[in-house]
Amino acid sequence: MIVGEKKGMTRIFRDDGESVPVTVVEANANRVTQIKTVETDGYSAVQVTKGSGNRKALNKATAGHLAKANAGMGDGLWEFRLEEDSELQCGSLLEVSQFVEGQRVDVQGASKGKGFAGTIKRWNFRGQDNTHGNSISHRAPGSIGQCQTPGRVFKGKKMSGHMGSANVTVPGVEVIAVDGENSLLLLKGSIPGPNGSTVRIRVTSNATLPISEGDPS
Repeated sequence: MIVGEKKGMTRIFRDDGESVPVTVVEANANRVTQIKTVETDGYSAVQVTKGSGNRKALNKATAGHLAKANAGMGDGLWEFRLEEDSELQCGSLLEVSQFVEGQRVDVQGASKGKGFAGTIKRWNFRGQDNTHGNSISHRAPGSIGQCQTPGRVFKGKKMSGHMGSANVTVPGVEVIAVDGENSLLLLKGSIPGPNGSTVRIRVTSNATLPISEGDPS
């Protein structure tokens, strides 16, 4: 588990010449700021921070929390739930070296915000007839009601609204390469969020071992 910054996409070539699209994630050493246990908090988790935040930008509570953990000033706090109590200690470092090539990880981040979107873009609705007789209703959503009974619009109706900026998790992403010297992870394919956004990476619970050759997954 680690928190990193999405840097962008590129591609690498395997030994057989295959071109593989990858997303580059920079994950500088994370520091453990708190260990939560079932006895003290009701659940097991590890809280981490990354980067070197500005002391003046932190309130006294956060600054005191980081100082108590001996983790230095960070630029945020993130938490990873665990199935059992962790053996880590406050101030411990989490580095990209914990991952190996071929491993499967779950990547979580905020998707790109697209502002206010209509039903065609947001929900992939089809457009109405593009004829002169249809006037200006080419991209209108159409009827949304249910007549007099029940006489209301049900919650969750697919309509126009805010699109993107949602918390998205992509499971089972393959680790293509690990660059411990530069704190980089190369993940196969795309991951949520724009370049420069923060992503959380943790090992997929049911696939902790590297993928063997010929694995159909």
